[in-house]
Amino acid sequence: MGHLDHATLGWLTPVLSYAMACIGAALGLRCTVRALDEVGRSRRNWLLTAASAIGTGIWTMHFVAMLGFGVTGTDIRYDVPLTLLSLLVAMAVVGAGVFAVGHGHRRPAGDTGAHGRAHGPGAGPATHGDSNGNGDGNGDGSRAGRGQGRRQGLGRVGALLLGGLTTGLGVASMHYLGMAALRLHGTVRYDPLLVALSVAIAIVAATAALWAALNITSPVAVAVASLVMGAAVSSMHYTGMLAVTVDVAPSGGRLPGATPMQFIFPLAVGLGSYLFVTAAFVALSPTTGERAAYASAGRRTEPAITPL
Repeated sequence: MGHLDHATLGWLTPVLSYAMACIGAALGLRCTVRALDEVGRSRRNWLLTAASAIGTGIWTMHFVAMLGFGVTGTDIRYDVPLTLLSLLVAMAVVGAGVFAVGHGHRRPAGDTGAHGRAHGPGAGPATHGDSNGNGDGNGDGSRAGRGQGRRQGLGRVGALLLGGLTTGLGVASMHYLGMAALRLHGTVRYDPLLVALSVAIAIVAATAALWAALNITSPVAVAVASLVMGAAVSSMHYTGMLAVTVDVAPSGGRLPGATPMQFIFPLAVGLGSYLFVTAAFVALSPTTGERAAYASAGRRTEPAITPL
């Protein structure tokens, strides 16, 4: 049985992989926050950006960590098509989860119940019951509103749980699909209990990430949440790696596939650059409130035109 080393390059790969997971999570959270303030095509585009950022961060975390993976007695190669497929799986499943919980979500914008309707534009004066307590239906409307709110709340919880389950299983699939791309002299075996634990961690982490994307708006809270999410993704990865055992079969044959430095390293650098470019784009893009403020300021500064 070959000795597995998960840090052949020292602490560089674990720390760098964790940083990539945190950056992807932070970008995804910020993009989702921006999406929830938009509608239509703009919302869809922000959600797509969020999905690509989180998916890229998770995939880059996995394969940066794999740059430090080694097995005594054998070289390691990677099957290129399978590795690229794992990247597509990461983006697709994260996208499915993000859209499941974010596409139909509406951020509360104040009281929109019966009181808001009664005093909205064009509404008539509110009516009240008479002295004998005969109401005008406001109580029934209030109860109906509460019932609708409960149903919507249950629907959001269901969407969150379904999205977390789908995304977590997809992230685990990405991990083990990436492991299936390994080519070495020997046989790779897995401990079923540790595999199940890694999948459970992935589901919990994905559900927590989607919940955070919907409920956290403060930049400080987003930063803290991204650190926690990065730790959860890293925990899932290394739990899955602890499940691995390799029975080395020494051979002088040439292994198919690409070496980590030939393929994984350049791709990880490219995806890391994408994350930083996306971060700059998000930082420089005005929010909905800022655009409204600019438009309002422009209208106030327009000179009045006096008719001749």
